[in-house]
Amino acid sequence: MALENKLGITDSSELARVEEKISKTKALELFEKGLLDIFEVGSFEGLSRIHKYLFEDIYEFAGRMRTVNMAKGNFRFVPAMYLEAALATIEKMPQATFDEIIEKYVEMNVAHPFREGNGRSTRIWLDAVLKKELEMVIDWSKVDKED
Repeated sequence: MALENKLGITDSSELARVEEKISKTKALELFEKGLLDIFEVGSFEGLSRIHKYLFEDIYEFAGRMRTVNMAKGNFRFVPAMYLEAALATIEKMPQATFDEIIEKYVEMNVAHPFREGNGRSTRIWLDAVLKKELEMVIDWSKVDKED
């Protein structure tokens, strides 16, 4: 069973394949068109704009905070009723050093603000913060997905 989507795809495997292709193409556009330079860095607003850009052709909820509770395995993400407050707290976290930036990224990951596509969006968001604050980014091809 697949998430409701604009493409009318009902098979979850097919949706995952198409979603990956579209979102990767859109991610490349974000970089090539310099759009990340105009998004607010380190905020939920900036993350929301990244998510919307990546997934607007696939999901109605693209860029919008989730309204449902979510878990992965035995891990529960921030409950929907506390999500707005959690995001406000995360937004206020410092981001001047590598450790501060990674801590903020981890907290955003735990918040899991969107229904789908959190990993892809937050990795781009993290790179934008690292680029702005430290003039560096992560080579994600060298990071094990399980890590």
